[in-house]
Amino acid sequence: MAHFDVAIIGLGPAGSALARQLAGKMRVIALDKKRQCGSEGFTKPCGGLLAPDAQRAFIRDGITLPVKVIANPQIFSVKTVDVAAGLTRNYPRSYININRHAFDLWMKSLIPDVVTVHHDTLCRKVWREDDEWHISFQADGLEQHITARYLVGADGANSLVRRHLYPEHQIRKYLAIQQWFAEAHAVPFYACIFDNTVTDCYSWSISKDGYFIFGGAYPMKDGQARFEALKAKMTDFAFHFGEPVKSEKCTVLFPSRWGDFVCGKENAFLIGEAAGFISASSLEGISYALDSAELLSQVLQGQREDANRAYTRSTFSLRLKLLGKIIKARILTQPRLRKAIMRSRISDIRVRD
Repeated sequence: MAHFDVAIIGLGPAGSALARQLAGKMRVIALDKKRQCGSEGFTKPCGGLLAPDAQRAFIRDGITLPVKVIANPQIFSVKTVDVAAGLTRNYPRSYININRHAFDLWMKSLIPDVVTVHHDTLCRKVWREDDEWHISFQADGLEQHITARYLVGADGANSLVRRHLYPEHQIRKYLAIQQWFAEAHAVPFYACIFDNTVTDCYSWSISKDGYFIFGGAYPMKDGQARFEALKAKMTDFAFHFGEPVKSEKCTVLFPSRWGDFVCGKENAFLIGEAAGFISASSLEGISYALDSAELLSQVLQGQREDANRAYTRSTFSLRLKLLGKIIKARILTQPRLRKAIMRSRISDIRVRD
């Protein structure tokens, strides 16, 4: 039974960044559901926009994006739609349009060979025994078992590690649904859609590589019906759909209070969405995945005696920033406040006919 300094569960942006930053400094193993390459196997349903905070994380690491992960077109505004009020506004945004699955595979490819990586792998169970973490997983058709001093949950909304550490912890969740259509709009666009009769969260659309993606976050119970109801309404706002090419679903977390952010304990840590580090106002998580991975990397390399306390303290500013996103989300999802803001036309860019 092999022993490691750090075991990372999940190689999305958070896990991949941490594995790369710890490579050669600690003995690291990483387990991931995705295959090593190609479009087969698990893919993360995601609109695929790289926000400015995520761009800054790459600048700090001296990393540039390869052309293979960048999608077309690049759009510099978001069309915001209030369905009930019948209002549409255009606000400037500096996102980079990316192919999310290609981006995730590229992030994994940056991990040096000194890190032991198991692809297409299912983590079965984690437990603590004799001051070590034990991890049971299935890889290459075999049941395997390793131990580690530190355990890191980078395994997203349905984190196995978070459920083990905090079995009573409850955080608001939505069913994220999106469909891909052949692009039928003369001018491609991004959109953010609010309709409180459908969801108290929000919906979105993105033009990407000849496709039009339409999706949103809906209550878990009847999300599909609500999604279809909103699609029917959007024809009044010049949204064109046709027959879907593919449909995707996943669970997405929606932090709504300070206590929704959980950092870990007993030499186990949570980063990215597993920790609740996702924006309540946009559901953007890549930025906070990269930032939390960087903070944890610094803590683990510092060999602190109480690493959990150090990590919790180091993420305070990040959690405070996300608390601001919760406040922003409460404002944006209040129909009267949202309507007043949009009617004011503050920051709105008027588009010529």
